[in-house]
Amino acid sequence: MKPSAPMTPLADPRRVMPRAAASRRAVAEAAVNALAAEQRRLESLGEEWALARTAYQLRYWRFVRALVSLDPRDARIHPGRRAA
Repeated sequence: MKPSAPMTPLADPRRVMPRAAASRRAVAEAAVNALAAEQRRLESLGEEWALARTAYQLRYWRFVRALVSLDPRDARIHPGRRAA
């Protein structure tokens, strides 16, 4: 297995992200949840290489989840814009 291969199908970064904000949040949340479950499973098995790969992918998907959770209308994100 390649080091860059997704640990679960839900965590495949090549998947197309939906256009709707709520759907993007749901995809990112599903990836984080699937990877967290896989991480717990691997911890009990003691699979260090797979555990390291899972941790790497989990860090990426937590970042994506945070990005898609941002409200584009928030003035702190776009200081020059006014809220609609």
